[in-house]
Amino acid sequence: MRAMSEPAQPTWGGRFREPPAERMQRFGESVSFDAVLAPYDIRASRAHVRMLRRCGWIPAEEAEAIDAGLEAILAEIEAGRFVWDPALEDVHMNLEHALSRRVEAGARLQTARSRNDQVATCMRLYLRDACEEVAATLAECLEALHALAAANRGVLLPAYTHLQRGQPVSAAHHLLAYGEMLARDLGRFRGLRASVNVCPLGSGALAGTTLPIDREGVARELGFVDEAGEPRLTQNSLDAVSDRDSFHEFASAAALAGLHLSRIAEDFILWSTREFGFLHLPEGYTTGSSLMPQKRNPDALELIRGKAARLQGNLQTLQALVKNLPLTYNRDLQEDKPPLFDSHRVLVDCLRVLADLLPGVRFREGACRAAVADPLLLATDLADHLVRAGVPFRQAHHEVGALVAAAEEEDCPLPELSTARARQAAPSLPGDWREVFDLERALAARGEIGMPGPGPVDRALATARARWGLAGETAGGREGV
Repeated sequence: MRAMSEPAQPTWGGRFREPPAERMQRFGESVSFDAVLAPYDIRASRAHVRMLRRCGWIPAEEAEAIDAGLEAILAEIEAGRFVWDPALEDVHMNLEHALSRRVEAGARLQTARSRNDQVATCMRLYLRDACEEVAATLAECLEALHALAAANRGVLLPAYTHLQRGQPVSAAHHLLAYGEMLARDLGRFRGLRASVNVCPLGSGALAGTTLPIDREGVARELGFVDEAGEPRLTQNSLDAVSDRDSFHEFASAAALAGLHLSRIAEDFILWSTREFGFLHLPEGYTTGSSLMPQKRNPDALELIRGKAARLQGNLQTLQALVKNLPLTYNRDLQEDKPPLFDSHRVLVDCLRVLADLLPGVRFREGACRAAVADPLLLATDLADHLVRAGVPFRQAHHEVGALVAAAEEEDCPLPELSTARARQAAPSLPGDWREVFDLERALAARGEIGMPGPGPVDRALATARARWGLAGETAGGREGV
């Protein structure tokens, strides 16, 4: 709480004869959404005040009082006792005002610093943590996918193009495909964590400061260092305070991860319908109908699919926001935080739901077996069989197509077509053509890297965790949405 009761004044108010209009205060405040940055602001401020002390700009006893005041404010925020004032615009001015009321020397804290480089520093600290949290939840999803794939390596089902049955694969091969998608997402967020780890503090409003400071020391204290422990500093003050690339990169990576999650959700939604019947979803992540008592709806997956659109919208908002902005800071940039914060939380929530849902998925082996028994799934194998007999592929493709049409006319499974009718449709057919329609043989023939044969799938399962970057990974604990 505030120690005193006088009305709050903006820190920039000296230039003005009148306070901001009440409507302008409501319109311009951002503390309602940027208060989440308070721990990062305080962390950066404590590093900054220690630097000012080392450089001789603040006496030791005053620096210690400021540091203790910031620590006390953080404790109040964490306990939920701190009162945020919209009249002070944002999280940064709220904290500065609270400090100045508690600590007489608090007004010295802003020495050699602007809100512009202050905000830029806080956001980079926030993004580092956000990338780490997303990476941890992606790792949880990948672990769950790997476990589900390993448990269902013997389940076979059709793979589809155009939502039409194509060729047979194992459930494990299909699930590992999702793993490849999410592993690329994991790499993107880890890469972004590294690229965002550059310290802008010391850039001032746009041209740095005339006071000698120690940028390197602050960067080291805040962890803005390379693998060798050397400080990483922004190299241009104008760019440092106006750069929003990392916001766009995060939102872009989140939107792409959302696309992947939406595709996973769509497949599972289709597979859980009675028309497909390939899998059973855990009841805890489905809901019923208020009218139709028989319904069990895949709401969690549908929400993941829907929230993917929100992630795309956030990216579009950020890109449109900066498209025509001149250097350096413009108040438009206040609006960059809601979409970024939303992308972070939405993506983490979606990942946590999927990671919790996956262990409860059960494949209906009977339905999968019936669907994959369709001999038309091996029509391409028959074309390959003709190629091995010396028939050019395009001719083989045409003859097998004619053979399929003949089977449809006769209303019989393809291998049960009479020899005479088969020869009429496909003159190049060898005498052993019916041997192609052996599912185990067909899958065993797909033995190259990346194919759905038992050998490649087993090898993929054995190496996936290391390839996906999960070896030794310790994911953060999951919380409820």
